[in-house]
Amino acid sequence: MSNQPPEFLVVIPARLGSTRLPRKPLADIGGKPMVIRVAERAQESLAQSVVVATDSAEIQAVCDEHRIECLLTSADHLTGTDRIAEVAQLLKLPADTLVVNVQGDEPLIPPELINQVAQTLADNVACAISTVAVPISHAEEISNPNVVKVVLNRSGEALYFSRASIPFVRDPQSSQNITHLRHLGIYAYRADFLQAYTRLEPAPPEQAEALEQLRALWNGYRIAVYTASEAPPAGVDTAEDLERVRRILAA
Repeated sequence: MSNQPPEFLVVIPARLGSTRLPRKPLADIGGKPMVIRVAERAQESLAQSVVVATDSAEIQAVCDEHRIECLLTSADHLTGTDRIAEVAQLLKLPADTLVVNVQGDEPLIPPELINQVAQTLADNVACAISTVAVPISHAEEISNPNVVKVVLNRSGEALYFSRASIPFVRDPQSSQNITHLRHLGIYAYRADFLQAYTRLEPAPPEQAEALEQLRALWNGYRIAVYTASEAPPAGVDTAEDLERVRRILAA
């Protein structure tokens, strides 16, 4: 491991069409649109640059107004990873560039977590991707399909991600040393992987679970997982989440 923090950039994919919360990236939080709040958090990390990737001229105008770099990308991307791959192409990023994907609905994301996911990928040279997990403390989350679980190998790399309860504990007596891990949706990628990803067919487990990271595992790419001690504040999926974040930032 090097003591020198790695160089990386942050890309924030932001689509205007959100099903659960319409026009989510432009939702006002304390006088600023959410996507701007996310970008400003990312600018507090060690990233060399922060870029919003959107399919919306309206989001681009808001970024211009707040002097946040923004690239207009295709409206046809099926996943945020595909959108980030287009950014890597537009910016002509060298193959070994580290790119951190910060979701556009995480206005409270800790900058240290962004640094950590980049550091984890820099430290794991055989891996194409890094991501983050946290120990699950509430038993009901283990069986909740909205909580994505991950199982790691002894090197801290992902064996599998699932909405199911993994590992399944057959005999509760023997499960003393099992910690269930919740996967958090922040990733770092190497730029050459992003270009390869766009050419990969969707994988059967990915389609079954609706988890795009399974496409990488299915195709033999390795994913390094940093286990954080506690979860960061939750992102914004619903109107209730939006109110919670407004209250936190107002305080």
